[in-house]
Amino acid sequence: MTAPLTADAREYGLAGDGVADDRPALQKLVDALGDAVAADGRPRTVRVPAGRYVIRDRPVRWRSGVSLAGAGRGATCFELSNPGAPTQPVPLAWFTTAQHGAGRDHHIADVTFAHFEIDGLRVANEEYDVLAKGLGLQYVLRGRFTDLYIHDTAATGFGCDFLQDTVVEGVLAERCGRQDPGEEMGGAGIGIGVGGWGPVERLAVTDCTARGNGTNGIFLELQQDDWVPPRGIRVTACHTEDNRYGISDWGADGLLVTGCAMLGNHVAGFDVSAQGTTNVGGRGGLVTGCVIDANAGDGIALGNTPGPYGFHGNRVSNNGRYGYWEHNLSGGDQEPATDIVLESNDIHDNALDGIRVDAPLHEPAIFGNRIRGNGRRAAPQTRGGGEGVHCGPLSLTDEGAGWLPGGHRGKELTVGGRVPGAPGEATADGSGAAADGSAATAERSEVSAVVVDNTATELTLAPVRPGADTAWPGGTPGPGTAYRLPDGPAPRAGLTAAAAVTHPYVHGNRVRDDGHPRTQVHAVWIAPEATWTGGRVSGNDFGGNASASTRFDSAPSGGRWRDNAG
Repeated sequence: MTAPLTADAREYGLAGDGVADDRPALQKLVDALGDAVAADGRPRTVRVPAGRYVIRDRPVRWRSGVSLAGAGRGATCFELSNPGAPTQPVPLAWFTTAQHGAGRDHHIADVTFAHFEIDGLRVANEEYDVLAKGLGLQYVLRGRFTDLYIHDTAATGFGCDFLQDTVVEGVLAERCGRQDPGEEMGGAGIGIGVGGWGPVERLAVTDCTARGNGTNGIFLELQQDDWVPPRGIRVTACHTEDNRYGISDWGADGLLVTGCAMLGNHVAGFDVSAQGTTNVGGRGGLVTGCVIDANAGDGIALGNTPGPYGFHGNRVSNNGRYGYWEHNLSGGDQEPATDIVLESNDIHDNALDGIRVDAPLHEPAIFGNRIRGNGRRAAPQTRGGGEGVHCGPLSLTDEGAGWLPGGHRGKELTVGGRVPGAPGEATADGSGAAADGSAATAERSEVSAVVVDNTATELTLAPVRPGADTAWPGGTPGPGTAYRLPDGPAPRAGLTAAAAVTHPYVHGNRVRDDGHPRTQVHAVWIAPEATWTGGRVSGNDFGGNASASTRFDSAPSGGRWRDNAG
């Protein structure tokens, strides 16, 4: 066959009717164009008109210099399926080290994937397979991935590694990682392995949206622990929502995250830790100008890093645990993190401490922040059931409650158990009443859900898993179901140190609570297990908290504390 610079897919045998298997024709076309590129060095493009193109039972092995361009999201759709090969992952396009010998000297160059949809809903592997992606390419040079809608894949949606001189822009990844229970590798909306090109990988991820994915919305992961964490990666103007983690740095150096929104994720909005395949946390990164809000767990979770890391000018608010949590996971780097900087952030209305330090810090700088109104999880334990209690897919309402608004934020709600006077529950004699004439008591199995927020009478609940439309694993509980909520912990501070902190610089912060009632108990709490050594704490305003401005269950040693109001 001849090999034009631009080939219309329909003219080369692709049906696009949603029934015929278009994979053989597409593979033949990609191979022909790839051979032509290898012969004359001129990149080619496959143009795919509107239609639904079925890729069945096997992926398409991609070739260098061959681009794929559709007619737009919703117009050109590639439907992935594996009815005849239940053990076979079926990404649309793949080229990997393990399957094809991909590497620095055997890579894919000068490719664009643009303006189409990938539907992975019909891929059902017998067991979770990390390769069951939407796109699965490794070692791409001068790539461009733009205006793609990838959804419902069994594993990661956009799962491409080692991207040099590459732009990923305008990718929407929804409900990917469908077969990942949340603890497996992969399962993200956009997951990018790094380190294969050496100490610098020039990659920009911009204007992407990742929503309802099984693990991360967007993550960078070092792929071999003996590789140098690469510099040069930017994540800009992206939106991550309802994922397990919003954006994660699991092994980059100097990652730049700017102007992003990380909202309503289940564990953390932004994460640095040893959770990646090599147990290497990121270092040297900068997170600036982001909104990190209403995540069910923490706003920022950082650990397993030697540092440095900087957070500048972010809003970190309404999260279900800590605004910023310094902690280490087992299995990763445990040395003190050095030169962590929190500057000019607005850290407010988080459920527990605004800043919580549970892992050693050396030379941290915390200055110019507004740390206000945290400790919102201040409502006492409560229980209820019976008349006036009813549940929705993502809510529980008790019409007779008078809860502190936001006071149950981040708590685990338990529903079920014994319900006094439950309507419609019959006793042994069928009367609905006990032998002594009292109301019957029903027994229901218990389930739990996480409270995202609450008004005086209604709890808003997190979905049972990312991408779900309900908080209840076994169906919405019926009217009158019993519930209980635990007590709020205390104390809750603007800044809590519960580990070794050496030579800190804490200056010019405003740490207060102007709420009614005040729920941020102290501006600064040094817990009994902490040590606070040297450094300088000066020029801060610690006034206006619910109790004393400072609480030292372990006294600071050395250093200078002066000119702190309150």
